[in-house]
Amino acid sequence: MKEKRPLVWLSAVYPLLSVSSPLLRDWQIHHIGLADRPAKGPKHRNFPEARVGVFDLSSVEVDQLAHLPDWLGTLPVKEWVAVLIPQQIQNAEICGLINRYCKDYHSLPLDDDRLHAILGHLWGMCELQSKAFSDKPGCYHNFALEGESPAIQDVRGLLQKFALTEEPVLVYGENGTGKEAAARFIHQHSPRYNKPLIVVNCAALPRALTQNELFGHEKGAFTHALSAHKGRIEAANGGSLLLIGVDELCPEQQSALLRFLQEGVIERLGANHAITVDVRLIATCTRPLEELVEAGNFRSDVFYRLGSLRVFLPPLRERREDIPILANRILSTTPSMNGLRHLSDGALVCLAQHPWPGNLRELQNRLRQALLLGEGRSIEPEDLGFAVAPADSQKRSTELSLDAFRSRADRQAISISLALAHNNVSAAARLLRISRVSLYRLMEKHQLPHGAPSRPPKNN
Repeated sequence: MKEKRPLVWLSAVYPLLSVSSPLLRDWQIHHIGLADRPAKGPKHRNFPEARVGVFDLSSVEVDQLAHLPDWLGTLPVKEWVAVLIPQQIQNAEICGLINRYCKDYHSLPLDDDRLHAILGHLWGMCELQSKAFSDKPGCYHNFALEGESPAIQDVRGLLQKFALTEEPVLVYGENGTGKEAAARFIHQHSPRYNKPLIVVNCAALPRALTQNELFGHEKGAFTHALSAHKGRIEAANGGSLLLIGVDELCPEQQSALLRFLQEGVIERLGANHAITVDVRLIATCTRPLEELVEAGNFRSDVFYRLGSLRVFLPPLRERREDIPILANRILSTTPSMNGLRHLSDGALVCLAQHPWPGNLRELQNRLRQALLLGEGRSIEPEDLGFAVAPADSQKRSTELSLDAFRSRADRQAISISLALAHNNVSAAARLLRISRVSLYRLMEKHQLPHGAPSRPPKNN
């Protein structure tokens, strides 16, 4: 006999279903009454694989509507379907609940077969989604180059051009901006894409073992050298060599690389002949090498051989338009026991205004923290570690008129777009897909001030 799938049914009264109903035949219904406010903690988190749920609005009293968001955010259900009477579709508050929490809704009288089909489809989609997640959360390197900001589009254009050449490429930028992702992009879009990409972490390269690690050794070159060993550079022959953090190399290590950079040859320890290698070199650094050269901490001859082509990865604060895209990509690739969750408007504003000293790595860490610590379906600023003063929290209006809803929606959209665009009205208008004149009129109508544009000048 086929095992029944669990179904959470949230309503004020127990559902009345016929004995022949497919909902009773194929689903194990877990009813939760709406008599009281939901309890805090793991009380309702014991349903096995509770992927879908139904909440019955037809039996809900007006004074219980205020508690529904708490219930829907507490229960471990990924996808909700609402059941309501046709007249309730005129209620703006109910429409808002359905739009925010539900994948579908069903009007009474109840069609058991249709509701059964809807729930089965949502269950199947949840199952596919769970299988798509890997055991290890996705890393920001996988989508660091995504976005629509001019800064990242320029970077992608340069990387595409650089990938088609054989010249060494120097990728520089702050920590957490995705330098390794850019280097891998170059290799994967180059004619060497089916050849090895050998990665060397320069910061972890011991001084005494630098030549052995990079160039390898012959049998008998030193004690315990029982067989010949290829170094990292020789292993990359025909492919690419990625030097991560080349600015961490000490002068002695830089000198060891000079002949390879200049002539494309290496010599194993204990060997008396040179080996010619065909390697595409890609290097990354955090500190500008020009400054290190001027300070005498980096060899100029090595610098000029590393930096034939250079690309700068902008920090996240210079590509704020991409934050919603990147945040949603991180959320979609990070498994959560509460299912897929979305960012609230307040969280989006905080993300847009934060200076991001840790760049994409910090964004990833804050979102993972929110998925672990937050309990609702909506991610709030507090879940992300942002302190929000009560005075700064948006006051909720009790007015339910359509004009009031439109006004609040307009204010939120304008505030978020201005924050993402660094108070640049033209850029904000492009995000909203309206003209600059229309945006000025809306700002004047809703009494929304804006400061001077804060975007730093474009780095050429």
